[in-house]
Amino acid sequence: MSSSIALVARYYDAFNRGDWEAMLDCLTDDVAHDINQGHRETGRDTFRTFLGRMNRCYREELRDIVLMANAEGTHAAAEYVVHGQYLADDEGLPPARGQRYVLPGGAFFDIRDERIARISNYYNLQDWIAQVSG
Repeated sequence: MSSSIALVARYYDAFNRGDWEAMLDCLTDDVAHDINQGHRETGRDTFRTFLGRMNRCYREELRDIVLMANAEGTHAAAEYVVHGQYLADDEGLPPARGQRYVLPGGAFFDIRDERIARISNYYNLQDWIAQVSG
């Protein structure tokens, strides 16, 4: 359990530093990424492309991170608060004007061979849209 929590903590620490390569090092080659209210993407290279889009459109920091894992260390979960700024238009979303937002979120993880094999992210998209549209 503690190694899985340490892995997810390392992943989020890399996120907050903007160290995409360190984040990618935490993932299996065939990582499954369930995008909030969207589809599943598969593979580390696909996740790298996703991070590029996120980096272009958003500046985010996760705070108040709480991590949990099952006793076997095969599943983990995180709860956090996203403090962000919407920098550039993202497809299908309102126009970006540098709006700031604060949004609770969470994620679930499958852990395999000391790497993250699945990430499923969740947050309230309607809340985010209301914050950046107001």
